[in-house]
Amino acid sequence: MSTIEDWTRLCGLLDDDPELAPAVRDAIEHGDDSWDALIDALDDAGALAYLDRGDTGVELVDALAALPRVFRADVELDEVGDVDDLDAAIAKANELLASHLLRLIHIEDPEDEDAHPLVAVLAANVDEIQALIGRLTP
Repeated sequence: MSTIEDWTRLCGLLDDDPELAPAVRDAIEHGDDSWDALIDALDDAGALAYLDRGDTGVELVDALAALPRVFRADVELDEVGDVDDLDAAIAKANELLASHLLRLIHIEDPEDEDAHPLVAVLAANVDEIQALIGRLTP
């Protein structure tokens, strides 16, 4: 599979916004950073929960409530708000999302190492998403 095909497939697995893959392909064609383009396009689509490492479960709950997949699933996330550590809050959120066949995936932001961007994806796609991220990460 070519790099463009990998990016296109990854975009399709991360979100169903029809503008996501073209935005990333355009960035690649113009020599721009594809990861930045992916994060920007996910954000534009409303599919990105953009957190900082120091955030807590309260911020995670607020961010996840705005994600279309989480909103549509009507997941009760109140107990995530009681968790002070972001990694522990993500683990708790994933436990609750699992019954709705969803899982949070972390996308590295190459411009901000303190950032912790998350996308809610179908749990069945997690292995393929992680494999694609592994192939596409420099």
